[in-house]
Amino acid sequence: MPENFADRLLDAIRTKGSPTCVGIDPVYSRLPADIAEQKELNDESDSEVALDAVLEFCRRVVKIVAPHVPAVKINTAFFERYYWDGIDAYFDLIQEADKAGLIVIGDGKRGDIGLTAEMYARSALAEPDFANLDDLTGPDAVTVSSYFGLDGVKPFINVARDESKGVFVLVRTSNESAAQIQNAKLESGLTVSEHIAQQVEAWAKDFGLVGANGYSLVGAVVAPTDREEIMRLRGMMQHCIFLVPGYGAQGGTAQDIAPCFKSDGTGALITASRSVIYAYEDMKYLERWPSEWDKCIEQACKDFATEVNSVVLTKSE
Repeated sequence: MPENFADRLLDAIRTKGSPTCVGIDPVYSRLPADIAEQKELNDESDSEVALDAVLEFCRRVVKIVAPHVPAVKINTAFFERYYWDGIDAYFDLIQEADKAGLIVIGDGKRGDIGLTAEMYARSALAEPDFANLDDLTGPDAVTVSSYFGLDGVKPFINVARDESKGVFVLVRTSNESAAQIQNAKLESGLTVSEHIAQQVEAWAKDFGLVGANGYSLVGAVVAPTDREEIMRLRGMMQHCIFLVPGYGAQGGTAQDIAPCFKSDGTGALITASRSVIYAYEDMKYLERWPSEWDKCIEQACKDFATEVNSVVLTKSE
């Protein structure tokens, strides 16, 4: 029987010593000058040239952060923006991250029903079943929308169960207007996000989904919003690892994420994207390494892990 994804993720967290994940959201206009200004890479109007520059940057970011974090989250939109070549580059980066020993989360927030959902699950999560692609590796987990209910999530769960992979279902997101929908009260007294949390926990406990560590391959995307709200969601989803966005550039702090963890310091994977991969724009790092963007990223990654670990240690004491 394949190893449970949650067990693999927790093992990776223990190995690296930090429940952290670096998000890769590359934008050409923010690339370091020594990449974007190279003659063969200095043309944002040419999709192939721009993508080559983006991919070069992302490959180097993966190598920089791999010793310090257990996982990376690759946002598919930043590659799909370059059309067919972008899809190729996305899978190229998955191979790089896999070779670096990282857990790879494909962040595409897929959602639909029926055969369409099955095709999304096969393309976004499954290992390729074509003979000419047998050396290609897919991501270890993906993010999916909860809006269609179990019909939209089940195809992804089936693939994840069969292939030792994971699914993170959207429950509470970090964008400002999300509260207008996700905090709406139902007749039961629950908010929409709390109702979804109950559903996700029920899906997570299905036969064969919970690993030896007590966590399911079905996790939840939960942003660190109101402390009391997150504590309620944490209590509702005992078998779910939280994938937690919003740290760093989106304003989330170490104390904001504390309720996402259980009392033993487990149960969450904290993601930071722009605050790490664009650390060379931050004067705190730029003053120390004005011409070494890679060192800025490395230090920002270390600082991110240290800050998150300070919360985990406090929770587990």
